[in-house]
Amino acid sequence: MTRIRDVVQQALVTGYLTVEAENQLRHLLTTRYDLEDFNAFMALQDAAMNGRVKQESREKCSI
Repeated sequence: MTRIRDVVQQALVTGYLTVEAENQLRHLLTTRYDLEDFNAFMALQDAAMNGRVKQESREKCSI
């Protein structure tokens, strides 16, 4: 099973969060997760807010 930290790691490496990955994160956040996954998600939030990760969903809204 995919973990939050795996999805986050992919986004941090590529600098891009796809709509599919966002949906996967939404689903994973409704299940039980550990502190490492929580911290990974918070790191992704920080990266997105500071422009280190772009979100496909935000790009589609601005078109």
